[in-house]
Amino acid sequence: MPGTLIPIPTTEPRAGRRAFMATALAGAVLLAMPKGAFAALDNAQASALITQAVNDVNAAIASGRTGPALYSQFEAIFNKYADVPTIARSALGPAARQATPAQMSAFTTAFRGYLSRKYGQRFREFKGAKFEVQGSRQVKTFYEVASVAHLPGQQPFQVQWQVSDRSGKNLFFNIIVEGVNMLASERTEIGAMLDQQRGNIDGLIAVLNKAS
Repeated sequence: MPGTLIPIPTTEPRAGRRAFMATALAGAVLLAMPKGAFAALDNAQASALITQAVNDVNAAIASGRTGPALYSQFEAIFNKYADVPTIARSALGPAARQATPAQMSAFTTAFRGYLSRKYGQRFREFKGAKFEVQGSRQVKTFYEVASVAHLPGQQPFQVQWQVSDRSGKNLFFNIIVEGVNMLASERTEIGAMLDQQRGNIDGLIAVLNKAS
């Protein structure tokens, strides 16, 4: 079926474009649905879900909010559309197996806030682009939604969104932008931060909570 064109924010260099797409849009991909609805998901429904999610992001941008108020709004969007515990556990990597339940809970909260602030600051740079949703397909135990991003004056690039219902809802858990895997990228970045803290998870949590 024809793609659906969706206005989204835009940026300049390819590296920044990838980084933004792989994380900042993580909170604006697929609307959570009741368990059991996943099997009925088709191309049209996936396109509609993405449209609604991106519209939420655009509404946040257009709200005129800045600073903490804007970041809080983005955090709420991220929490609504993304499987945050799965993304956070993947980002923490092997250290997640040594973390206590309390530490994982604190890390997940800190990680969500960190991403919201980090990428919320950049949303206003991403104006004038459009997404063309091409459809979805089932891959093993999850769905993959394919799209193309069109940025003014730049070559279009591929974006794939991965959705699973293992949390009990249809939620986004990964984005692949031009072959760049969000989960792998975040694991590398968080791993470097953890190394700086000499493996101290509590220290990492403190760093994430303070990061702007």
